[in-house]
Amino acid sequence: MARKKIVAGNWKMNMTPSQAVALCNELKDLVKSDEVDVVYCVPAVDIVPVVEAVKGSNVAVGAENMYFEEKGAYTGEISAAMLVDAGVKYVIIGHSERRDYFKEDDVLLNKKVKKAFEAGLTPILCCGETLEQREMGITLDWIRMQIKSDLVDVTAEQVASMVIAYEPIWAIGTGKTATTEQAQEVCKAIRECVAEVYDAATAEAVRIQYGGSVNAGNAAELFAQPDIDGGLVGGASLKADFGKIVNYK
Repeated sequence: MARKKIVAGNWKMNMTPSQAVALCNELKDLVKSDEVDVVYCVPAVDIVPVVEAVKGSNVAVGAENMYFEEKGAYTGEISAAMLVDAGVKYVIIGHSERRDYFKEDDVLLNKKVKKAFEAGLTPILCCGETLEQREMGITLDWIRMQIKSDLVDVTAEQVASMVIAYEPIWAIGTGKTATTEQAQEVCKAIRECVAEVYDAATAEAVRIQYGGSVNAGNAAELFAQPDIDGGLVGGASLKADFGKIVNYK
């Protein structure tokens, strides 16, 4: 069975609640699609109004982060149960900005992945290399290490249902995009890594996105690759162009 494409917008630290609702209303008719799963991953303060704003549409709502504990004295953190109760379906885990700026390591991210599944959320697990790592020729080794570390004790059934996003760090918000060949090479390597750790059926089922300066001009070529099942879109998800990415055909 063919994997359904999934296009998720990562709003990052943008959009006040009122701006978020206005954007949802602007995009509503532009992102309609039966062929692509559409997700808005929004700042925590926007979740409740956005869930309300997209009701009755084809859009699912995701969070940009969560903590692995159920509840407790973790000032400023948000639990998986809180997200589920607010109407969230997806959660981004391990974005390079979280790994870099907030020093999240693979041990922590593995706990988050497992907690997301336990709560009924679908993780969008991010991986990616720096320009220095690419130039050293260790891209595939680095990505495989991230995937294997982040999926410790995660079941094949869970992996089959999740999303993995490959985002070369050097292409995030820089306007640089990995070539189609580079993006396909790494997404294929991720699928092969999943097959190695689990089995061929799990690898065939898991959806792998490309992220890193995806826009209306390059989406069709990227998404046509055999191992690229959509995109995790940053800046372009905050404007009307996002509709062109969703309806890339």
